[in-house]
This record gives sequence, C-alpha cells and structure tokens, in this order.
Amino acid sequence: MSATKALKRLIDVVGSAVVLVVTSPLWVLLSVWVRWDSPGPALFRQTRIGLQGRPFRMWKFRTMRVGAENEWQPPTAADFDSYVFQDAADPRITRVGRMLRRTSLDELPQLVNVLVGHMSLVGPRPEVPEMVALYQPPMHRRHAVRPGLTGLAQVSGRGDLTTGEMMALDLQYCDSWSLRLDLRILIQTVGQVLRRSGAR
Repeated sequence: MSATKALKRLIDVVGSAVVLVVTSPLWVLLSVWVRWDSPGPALFRQTRIGLQGRPFRMWKFRTMRVGAENEWQPPTAADFDSYVFQDAADPRITRVGRMLRRTSLDELPQLVNVLVGHMSLVGPRPEVPEMVALYQPPMHRRHAVRPGLTGLAQVSGRGDLTTGEMMALDLQYCDSWSLRLDLRILIQTVGQVLRRSGAR
C-alpha cells in the first residue's frame, strides 16, 4: 500500500470513529423514531459489492417498510444507462424514511462499514449485486477502490443522476483520485446535505 493510500485509510478510521462518538446519542433517537413510525428493526442491512468485487453487508437506518427490497426489480441491460435508482414517490418509503433520506441521516450506520474497512469516507457508492451483474467489463474499474459514504457522483447531482451518469463520474473519480479530491468532495457533501440537493 502506498503512503498516500495508507493516509487515506488513516483518515477513514479516525474520521469515522470521531463522528461515531459524536453522533452516538442521535443513533438512539433515530432508532426509536424509526421503530415508532413503522413495525420492524431500526437498522437495515443489504449485500453490496465492494473493493475488488467482494460482497459485504452495508448498514443503514431503515427507510422502507420491512420486506420492501423484495419488491424491487432491476432494470434491463437496455435500460441500464437511463435508469434512475431513487424515486421520490416510492410508496415503500415510510414517513420517517423520507425525512431521513432528505437529510442523509439514514447513511450514518455506514460509518461502521468505514471503520472496519468495507468502505471509505469517499469513493463510488457501493452497488447491489443485481446492478453489478449488468456492468460492462470497463465498468468494473470502480471496484479498484473502496466504495464510499459519499463520492463524486453524490456531489454532482445525487439522486437526480441516471445510472449512466453516475457510472461516468465514478470512473472519473477512480482515474483521478487524490487526497485533495477527497477533501473537496467531503466539503461539497456538507453543502449538498444542508441544501438537500438531489435528495429523495
């Protein structure tokens, strides 16, 4: 591992640990709020594809009714580029879930994924296996880096982007990665979340 990548990992560990400690009281409140709003657990975990194409279990606060993931159908290969993953009118999303998504608070549990090494603070968002199965060979370059809590696509449109647009930005990030780029993305992410730009 290069010194630059080692520093990136150190930033991930220290950054995620600090934010986990600072936000720990909020976790309790959000857990109670999610369970009060709809039956089921507060946390949701889902298989995603990470570094070098290895699967891992990603965590988030539950924003949909229990079992909603089984109702989702991936796009066809022909529709892949034009597909928009998030839908503001999706009836599976709970009332509290909509608020959590608008503020990105549903992503807080992924700090644990960052801490243990499944993810990084910055990188391409981890995708579900059903979507990865539709990738063309060049697209797998995005698995050369750890997936991120936020990324270039997330500060360039978030949920308003098509899958094709997000893929182009993810590959651009992989090809031009630097610590300076990561810092810029982290700063822009704060602004995006505060403005709720592209949120669903």
